[in-house]
Amino acid sequence: MTVVTSVEQLNALYGAPGESSLVKVTDHILPEHRTMIEASPFMALATVGPEGLDCSPRGDADAVIHIEDDRTLMLPDWRGNNRIDSLSNIVRDPRVALLFLIPGSNTTMRVNGRAVVRIDEAITQRFVMDGRHPRSVVVIAVEEVYSQCARAVLRADLWNPDKFRDTSQLPTVGQMLASAKKGFDGEAYDREWPGRAAKTMW
Repeated sequence: MTVVTSVEQLNALYGAPGESSLVKVTDHILPEHRTMIEASPFMALATVGPEGLDCSPRGDADAVIHIEDDRTLMLPDWRGNNRIDSLSNIVRDPRVALLFLIPGSNTTMRVNGRAVVRIDEAITQRFVMDGRHPRSVVVIAVEEVYSQCARAVLRADLWNPDKFRDTSQLPTVGQMLASAKKGFDGEAYDREWPGRAAKTMW
């Protein structure tokens, strides 16, 4: 087994990056970036804390994130499982990474920056869905913005409906929970979850 132990080894193995990979990175949101980000209803939020890393899916009915200005993003924290892994990391280490997916587009967008968790009404009251406001809003100071080449999405053929999985052949969340914890009633969880989610979506 041969393991890479230095950046120098990686550079020798992969060679120099292309010009477009270097010039694409900006420290603020360009108008083209705005168009792409505002078209995204889904993103992954990566954070880091003393216990390790976390990557959390985030989705919304429209744009998943609000662009306040070309250096500031605002992410309302809608209802979830209350583990608050991402938020706990942010209050101890502000570094965040965002990856935006746009249904139908092979181009993804990436943002790196530093975040704070705000709970004052001046900001939480700005966001509303079904009459509800988020308990907190993650405010991100943008440090890097860039598009990601389409190869990963193209290789996955991600948006091809002919490649969609038959979900009836996949394990349910209840089945996974029952496997993780002996005695957990997975069937009841699966049966009750749709109704519970409908009441607590926001």
